[in-house]
Amino acid sequence: MSVSQFTLNLVEGSVSFSFSPQAARDLQSAIVLLMDSLKAVAAKTAGGKASGQKPMEYRYAGDVFFEVFCNPNIWPTPFAAKVLITVRDDRLRVTTEAQLSRLRDDLSQYLEQVG
Repeated sequence: MSVSQFTLNLVEGSVSFSFSPQAARDLQSAIVLLMDSLKAVAAKTAGGKASGQKPMEYRYAGDVFFEVFCNPNIWPTPFAAKVLITVRDDRLRVTTEAQLSRLRDDLSQYLEQVG
């Protein structure tokens, strides 16, 4: 399994870690489902009736543990959505919030680079 460096740009700074292209595609698929949930919530706030959406939880365990969490029920639009990011190993833990749109862009750029 090929593993390359994935760089996630945050509001202030960035974090890079080993991440496989397949894991990136899996995360991209999870984000597509999250976007559908966010759109359903946006339609509800626009006057429609939709039930609560399940949160998105993505986990990857490689050289580091990488987790992405988002509750689509708290964001008025997909463009406003943020995700909670955790990157940790046995010596370090980083937990922060990131813009969903930034994560999507970083994933797309990573997948273009690794082909």
